Amino acid sequence: MRDTRESRLLLVLLIAVAFALITVDIRGGEDSPVDGARQGAATVFGPIESGVSAAVDPVGNAVSAIRDSGDRHDRLAVLEEENAALKARLGSDDRSRSRLKQLDKMLKIAGQGQYGIKGAQVIAIGAAQGFSWTITVDVGAKDGIKRDMTVLNGEGLVGRVTTVGPNTATVLLASDPDFTVGTRMESGDELGFASGQGDRPLRVELLNGKAEVKKGDRLVTFGSQADRPFVPGVPVGVVSRVDPSGGGLTRTLYVTPYASFTKLDIVGVVVEAPKKDPRDTVLPPKPKPTPRPTVTVTVTPSPEAPVDGQNQQEQ
Repeated sequence: MRDTRESRLLLVLLIAVAFALITVDIRGGEDSPVDGARQGAATVFGPIESGVSAAVDPVGNAVSAIRDSGDRHDRLAVLEEENAALKARLGSDDRSRSRLKQLDKMLKIAGQGQYGIKGAQVIAIGAAQGFSWTITVDVGAKDGIKRDMTVLNGEGLVGRVTTVGPNTATVLLASDPDFTVGTRMESGDELGFASGQGDRPLRVELLNGKAEVKKGDRLVTFGSQADRPFVPGVPVGVVSRVDPSGGGLTRTLYVTPYASFTKLDIVGVVVEAPKKDPRDTVLPPKPKPTPRPTVTVTVTPSPEAPVDGQNQQEQ
């Protein structure tokens, strides 16, 4: 259509009518007089819209997956930078070298288990409101920390986050009597529940009362639904004692934890769970048995000792 005075007048008229219809529709609410026309249009164009949406959705999903993958990669990159910054802040004196060693061991565990961790330092122990076994770490909500996240160090399981502030968080240690975590025996599927006993070994109740277990067997975390509060595969400890099987429904074990709860300094909060269960890959190598030296004793008779024949003659 040519740009004439009549066409411009028609355009202004159509715009005016459109605004009038919009005003009537808004003021009418659910009883709008144009509601019938809108429903009719939806009936006509709805199938077309659905078809276009169905065609576009796979592309959208693919783009979303790529974007999420990029977000996860970016998040892990940020965590690596933050952990590197923590490493740099620790310095180079004797105490700092010890902390660097702890951090390196923790990052090794994180790499083996594919855990995304946020490094932190322990800044306080205990809780003012009770006698529970807890620690306070110097990371909080501003660092992406949330309640019910797994906490570990370079040795194994430390505990779980229970309270989160803007810049700090409280961690309930695995040694606390109120602490419970699902466990799995190494190289098997025997499941159980480990509970803290203060400064004594963890108490583990295996679900199978006839399970074959021996001293030296090792356990890892079984994991929780949606990986909260526990991610799978974190080393828990080594069996130190097995109660005799009494034919009950469960079997009791006592486990020495890998983590030393009285020497905590550098810990990591798991902010990114692994995509798949690492199973036993995070456990440390088994110690090789030390060969016991064989001692050979050779007895040489003394020349001054009398023989039996001489003793008889003297008598």
